[in-house]
Amino acid sequence: MSRAGATAAEGRRAVEAVWRIESARIVGGLSRYTGDFALAEDLAQEALAEALVTWPREGVPRNPAAWLLTVGRRRAIDGFRRRAALDDRYAALARDLGEGGATSGGPAPEAGDDLLRDPDQIDDDVLALAFTACHPVLSREARVALTLRVIGGLTSDEIARAFLVPTATVQARITRAKKTLAAARVPFEVPPPEERRERLGSVLSVVYVTFTEGSTASSGDELMRVDLAREAVRMARILARLLPGEAEVLGLLALLELTAARFPARTGPDGEPVLLEQQDRRRWDRAAIRRGRAALARAERVGHGLGAYGLQAAIAECHAVAPSVEATDWERVVIIYDALGRLAPSPVVDLNRAVAVSMAGRPEAALRIVDALVAAGALPGSHLLPGVRGELLTRLGRTSAAREALTRAIALCGNAAERGVLERKRDALDPA
Repeated sequence: MSRAGATAAEGRRAVEAVWRIESARIVGGLSRYTGDFALAEDLAQEALAEALVTWPREGVPRNPAAWLLTVGRRRAIDGFRRRAALDDRYAALARDLGEGGATSGGPAPEAGDDLLRDPDQIDDDVLALAFTACHPVLSREARVALTLRVIGGLTSDEIARAFLVPTATVQARITRAKKTLAAARVPFEVPPPEERRERLGSVLSVVYVTFTEGSTASSGDELMRVDLAREAVRMARILARLLPGEAEVLGLLALLELTAARFPARTGPDGEPVLLEQQDRRRWDRAAIRRGRAALARAERVGHGLGAYGLQAAIAECHAVAPSVEATDWERVVIIYDALGRLAPSPVVDLNRAVAVSMAGRPEAALRIVDALVAAGALPGSHLLPGVRGELLTRLGRTSAAREALTRAIALCGNAAERGVLERKRDALDPA
């Protein structure tokens, strides 16, 4: 590669890295200055496009994030000028920039460096961005797409690949989300305290859903989408830094860290799934376990009892500290699932509790829990319920019924890697 080509490639890599790390601060800063979230996101994208042209040619500026923010603000000024010459908003923005009638052409001045130096204001901007992107007026799909775009810094193509949908679908979701926020006149702000807890639940739910899809993909050939899960962990870390006194934020971070710690051992050399009882625990990420346990300890200190995410993190901690599946404190796991079921009842919690009851040496009791879920029509269309039922029936020696349950689970499973595991379990059973 020629020297010019190498410089251009370096510039493109720098743009991608800065955008992934700083996009939330940039969009948040532009939202604060324009008062318009949708406009701010468009301006940030325009600044990114200009960087892709300018940086490979002229080099990476000393403060890349400030460069992008300054260009975005210049574009805002140009737009305000076109719509209404020298109105109050334009004049205020121009005075802030200290550049009078400057246009969007040319490199951004390093005088813009101070735009990103106030950590308290930046924190407010990123937090407001999270609450805006996860506003209840948006559908869950729209919240996920918009959050990954503005907080995670992912492109539409990356989001589409992560969730196995067309790029056009992601783009349409983001466009509709911005129009919905504008139509509903959603302010760019951190909600008042009386609304914050309810809205925070939506933010945490989006991060959790994102991580869940990354840790066990609902479809496709690969068991995990590690990049997607890592983005969720990064977003959880940001929230924990911005809201250090919120126990459920810390509980979610603990859950994600402790779960992600097992990623290195969850697949074999060829990407095939490795079940928990067969994993080499020496491959677990001990640094992630320490971070997760520290976050869980902080959640216990600042809260009045653990919430739903914190209880799940406590279960994950039981696995993290156990030397083996057999040595896991399954009775404690069952007790925590009992508490979780009272706090946040759901069929998935009951199903996981059944697994823990079985591992604690009571497969018959576990099967009764699962059969009650089947009778109630719980989790229709999911492979999880027949998959667990097949496992329990196998432990109880009811081979014919186990084969039937596993066959149903295979038919419902959308992930090829998981489906292969189920097929091997079924095929290992003695013929009926």
